[in-house]
Amino acid sequence: MKKIVITGPESCGKTTLTSQLAKHYRAPFITEYAREYLDLKKGVYKESDLLEIAKAQIEKEDLIVANFSQEFIFLDTDLLTLKIWAMDKFERCDPWIMDQVKKRNYNYYLLCKPDLPWTPDPQRENPFDRSRIYKTYESELYLYQKPFNVVKGLGDDRLKNAIDLIDSYFITS
Repeated sequence: MKKIVITGPESCGKTTLTSQLAKHYRAPFITEYAREYLDLKKGVYKESDLLEIAKAQIEKEDLIVANFSQEFIFLDTDLLTLKIWAMDKFERCDPWIMDQVKKRNYNYYLLCKPDLPWTPDPQRENPFDRSRIYKTYESELYLYQKPFNVVKGLGDDRLKNAIDLIDSYFITS
């Protein structure tokens, strides 16, 4: 099974793209646990909550991966997002999360460019600096030597670009 992570800053279409790709490839997908968790906490969180979110995300991921056998599985986040979130919000990251970022392996990343209009959401915190955060994602993907490409475009073009990138990557890999 090839694990493909859809990543990037807030409001760049990750959740929509993850769902569309899963449908296109008839594959399972894993939602971002942080959304469920923050809904329960009514959006109020502290630094230690990120570790709880990380552990639950991994548990959810491992359970789904163990129970499916399709060629692909799509993830609407990974722990790299939690590392970036922790560093941006608290200027540090729990060592367990840092360790898991290094240990966990994914086959491919699609980094979503923030070229979509901002969509307000009570859980979103950074409407004005998505470009800065996007560059942080890009830097982290390079730092950890993760295989990735950038997805851009609006609507159906974005989905088509993502499908083309996935097909090209796995045909030539």
